[in-house]
Amino acid sequence: MMTAVNTDALIAVWQRLLADPRKSWVLFEHGTCVVLTAPAGDLAVQAGEILAEFGPVSAGSPAGDFSVIDLKDAEGWVVTGHHNDVLTYVAPDEPHEQSHIVVGLFGRSKRHQDGTELRVVHVEDKRAPANPA
Repeated sequence: MMTAVNTDALIAVWQRLLADPRKSWVLFEHGTCVVLTAPAGDLAVQAGEILAEFGPVSAGSPAGDFSVIDLKDAEGWVVTGHHNDVLTYVAPDEPHEQSHIVVGLFGRSKRHQDGTELRVVHVEDKRAPANPA
């Protein structure tokens, strides 16, 4: 069961974790962030296309795989999957147990939910502004 999501808190965590001033990223409702290494056009659309392909979980495929990263700059964990730029934040109060397997499965389920619902809650556009002629 998913807990209620505090969007402002999620944005603050990702801003702290992705402090690189050149990184554009898009945050989805349940905590999944897509980092755009080649941002172009509408960033929400671009991230949505990536997450639609790499977010949903298929058991027995690479889409079911995950890794758990213990965070140094925030409380909680980041769960990765089969796309290096799709990351899901799990807060310390979310999983019922804090073992890596439980945290990973919880984060994977959040990624699946974001990958099927595709509800953008924040866009961090770090592209350099165009120079006026």
